[in-house]
Amino acid sequence: MLCSNDTIHTDPYFNLAAEEYMLKNCEDNCFLLWRNEPSVIVGRHQNTLAEINTDYVKEKGIKVVRRLSGGGAVFHDLGNINFTFIEHTNNQQENTFVKYTQPIIAVLQNLGIDARFEGRNDIAIDGKKISGNAEFIYRDRILHHGTLLYASELTDLSDALRINPLKYQDKAVKSVQARVTNISSHLKSPLGLDEFRNLVLQYMMKNMAEYRLYTYSAQDIEAIRKLRDEKYATWEWNFGRSPGYSIIQGKRTAGGYVEVHSNVENGIICGIRIMGDFFHLQEISELEEQLIHLPHDEIQIRKKLQEVKLSNYLVNVSIDDLISIMF
Repeated sequence: MLCSNDTIHTDPYFNLAAEEYMLKNCEDNCFLLWRNEPSVIVGRHQNTLAEINTDYVKEKGIKVVRRLSGGGAVFHDLGNINFTFIEHTNNQQENTFVKYTQPIIAVLQNLGIDARFEGRNDIAIDGKKISGNAEFIYRDRILHHGTLLYASELTDLSDALRINPLKYQDKAVKSVQARVTNISSHLKSPLGLDEFRNLVLQYMMKNMAEYRLYTYSAQDIEAIRKLRDEKYATWEWNFGRSPGYSIIQGKRTAGGYVEVHSNVENGIICGIRIMGDFFHLQEISELEEQLIHLPHDEIQIRKKLQEVKLSNYLVNVSIDDLISIMF
């Protein structure tokens, strides 16, 4: 059984790719500890744009990545520790959420913290969530991963995931926002993040059979980076895989009120209506026709708007105005 405590890689694209690589290419059972720089990790079946505060994420440079497993969106930063179990599985009836959170709960209880498994996939302290968990099955292998809020910026967590519930209309899986807390706030005496992480690692090495420390080889890193670049860092995976949705949003601009109704399927705009009390020199339908069939992606829409004379269609409305309404 392999046990990895990766303190080097904090790129969320790399780390999500590493999980998939180990799941599909390593025959051993694995336990991984890893951290990400600020990022939002969305569930496999979620509409990415409906889970994030687009303006805040963009302003703060927070990366957005889709994972293999289902469930809701979570916020990662360097104050959060992630753990992953990858094992062979034969028993589909086993409550694996309880099984794989038990070692983590044991570490916390050894520190005098009354941590408990709650709901369908959480660990909580005094009713406040400190860990969300999700799973993915690949052939006869299971990937179970979870977060551990140790000393995270909870304001960033709240702001990055805060969205307008009226903005998107879809049937994608929605995140349920829960009250959260940091583990460090419940310790009887101070303990650094690295010290806590080492306690988790030591518990696994002592109590789980046949563990040995493992460091990614140069071959592993090369393959993981290839998967990162070709999948996890792409717009197609992170945004284009979103279930179909409609977005309706409007705002007052210097040129008047502008409202945009967009229908998106497989990440592509398949229908759009621009409405409001603005003035125009050319028919707005001509602009709508140029936006249909584009990816619902700010970079590509901005490029198209720079190619047309927007002021002919929306007098005194800037490209930034229209982009802000479309996302």
